[in-house]
Amino acid sequence: MIISFDLDDTLVSKNKFQLENVNLFQHFFGIEGLRKGTIGLFKEIKKRKHKINIYTTSYRSESSIKEMFYSYGISVNFIINQQKHQKRIRRLHVNRSKFPPVYDIDIHVDDSFGVEMEGEKYGFKTIIISEKDDNWLNAILSRID
Repeated sequence: MIISFDLDDTLVSKNKFQLENVNLFQHFFGIEGLRKGTIGLFKEIKKRKHKINIYTTSYRSESSIKEMFYSYGISVNFIINQQKHQKRIRRLHVNRSKFPPVYDIDIHVDDSFGVEMEGEKYGFKTIIISEKDDNWLNAILSRID
């Protein structure tokens, strides 16, 4: 199974939820903090033989996203940023904020109810998690099994 994750307000935020501990290297290079629990979640997903993609509408470069996760000791399989997303949906002549099926993504994790509505309308699965959801890890793990 391929699972994608949004970044902003889902896995990355400055003040909406607790963050993983940041080491000196990450602090020095200004690497963004990840939501507390992300490292363990990603390791568990990989242990279950699933692939992890990042699907964000931010303009962060693919290399900066890859480096951020690598600095936490975790890897992702594929990164879709706004540039890649726009290029793909233009070719398909569709107008969606996110469209996981074009990347063979089985389920997308996001914080946006708008993405959930698009999923219902266009036939893709989503898991919507709140910034205040303390049980977000279990919500994801229970849905991917």
